[in-house]
Amino acid sequence: MAEIKEALVPDIGDYSDIPVIEVLVAVGDTVKKDQGLVTLESDKATMEVPSSVAGIVKEIKVKIGDNLSEGKLVALIEVSEEAAAPAAAAAPAPAAKAEAAETATKVEPVATPAEPDKLAARDIEQSAAKPTQPAPAAAAPSGGSPTSPPVAFNADSVLPQKVPYASPAVRVFARELGVDLNQLSGTEKGGRITKSDVQKFVKSALTGGGAATGGTVAAGGGLNLLPWPKVDFSKFGEVEVQPLSRIKKISGANLARNWAMIPHVTQFEQADITELEALRVALNKENEKAGIKLTMLAFLVKASAAALKKFPEFNASLDASGENLTLKKYFNIGFAADTPSGLVVPVIRDVDKKGVVQIAQ
Repeated sequence: MAEIKEALVPDIGDYSDIPVIEVLVAVGDTVKKDQGLVTLESDKATMEVPSSVAGIVKEIKVKIGDNLSEGKLVALIEVSEEAAAPAAAAAPAPAAKAEAAETATKVEPVATPAEPDKLAARDIEQSAAKPTQPAPAAAAPSGGSPTSPPVAFNADSVLPQKVPYASPAVRVFARELGVDLNQLSGTEKGGRITKSDVQKFVKSALTGGGAATGGTVAAGGGLNLLPWPKVDFSKFGEVEVQPLSRIKKISGANLARNWAMIPHVTQFEQADITELEALRVALNKENEKAGIKLTMLAFLVKASAAALKKFPEFNASLDASGENLTLKKYFNIGFAADTPSGLVVPVIRDVDKKGVVQIAQ
């Protein structure tokens, strides 16, 4: 009779209440001893909780987001008689040996390279449940023990939803890039998926299955984005065309991917504007009769123009060929404004040539 064993969180050191970030098995899966059941992620590392026995997963007691500590129940594993037999028969009595010799059925499973041990127990159990034809007398060994034909199986038919073979670090890396490991074929021994496999998969997706080119970047970086319109920036003012360096050309596809897939962060800094506020109040008094009211926005626009002058690559655009960076020598800055007609973005041209009063007007 099959026995149900508990799979518990082992000793994990000083860690406690570690969240589950991935469940690696499903109910009905066959697992080997020490195979990962779930993945935990602390603030410093990820780790897999292994199964203490080999068998079939009958019930999973945790889900993604649960916090686990040492001794917490993770799953219930059904240990088959075949798995328990070796331990029970470590030192059989002479009578038991004789009885086993008369009744044993020799099974010769044909193991696949990817899952040699993981699937044997299930196939043996399935084979034993089916009636077998008597073995020919000529094939019987001298001891008279009956034999059954070798059991052959296909790993994909037994486990149609196999867990991808990858380390916790690779799983985290793939999850950060939004890659489904089930779509990858590992290149390492046993089909293990590496970071290199994930990187190649992402590169292939970005380039549409081919090498990254400038045309690919221009067409949307391989992310099915609308192509960027070709704009003649020279009609707005003076420009300078600079060829892109080799590094910038190579990193273009990655930057396009990151822009589309990685959440962006707004950086906040504190600045002492005591003197600036005093200047703003004084200028408002001077221009009170003219009906001009200065807000902090005018100063921020002016400061932005100064920053763009100091760092010209921030005031630039990639040309349609993807080979050159167009540095703009003019400073046209837009800002969002809430109007009765809705949100609009007025553009102030040649900010570097205007004073704060002109900008406010």
